[in-house]
Amino acid sequence: MHKYVLALYFGVVIGAPANAANAADDSALVAVVQRSVDGFNHADARAVAATCAREAVVIDDFPPHAWQGPHACARWFKDFESMSKVEGIANARIAVDPPSHIEISKDVAYLVIPAKLSFDRKGAHVTDVGIMTVTLRNGESGWRISGWVWSDR
Repeated sequence: MHKYVLALYFGVVIGAPANAANAADDSALVAVVQRSVDGFNHADARAVAATCAREAVVIDDFPPHAWQGPHACARWFKDFESMSKVEGIANARIAVDPPSHIEISKDVAYLVIPAKLSFDRKGAHVTDVGIMTVTLRNGESGWRISGWVWSDR
């Protein structure tokens, strides 16, 4: 009986800090993604770029569909703005739900985040429901987005 009580005690005591650390890491990851989303929602290219690693990969559903290498997030944002002008898109906003999946392994992380992109296209309101799959890397500047993909649901 004492063995089971000790095992339970050590399992709870030793396991608790790890869970608390994971919760702190989870919230740090979500905060980076939220800062990127907030930057997008305020049409702030610098805020979006600040959340990304210098070398990142972005995949999205408008041409050229893939951006990678130095300043990929900034180039994606510029192309989004250009495409929006051509397509008559205004008032673009992203809303994210809590991640449905988070994996953290040392200094890299993977998140799956349900999201909605809302915008006006030539006067009509449009909402795209999708999934953002985001990878992050933890470095000298803290967690930064190393890649993300938008997928329509």
